[in-house]
Amino acid sequence: MHWIITRIAALALAASAGAAFAHGKVQCKEYPKAEWRPHTELEQKLVKEGWTIRRMEKTETCYEVYAKTPDGKRVEAFFDPKTLERVED
Repeated sequence: MHWIITRIAALALAASAGAAFAHGKVQCKEYPKAEWRPHTELEQKLVKEGWTIRRMEKTETCYEVYAKTPDGKRVEAFFDPKTLERVED
């Protein structure tokens, strides 16, 4: 019985670690949610710059954007939620 509990705990730890590092080294600075600018503002900024937005998500510390850049490249990009600047690894 002990090995089952150990294995479940190990799997849970691995799953949570995988989620934390799913996007490589990209990390945004942490801000209180009250300081985040609206994601619609980021969307408008990117569209004005020529991006085609497919999907936007909020992570714990970033805005995650799935889009095509103005030159047509498909990207998964991360943006600082306070400054709306792109964050790269």
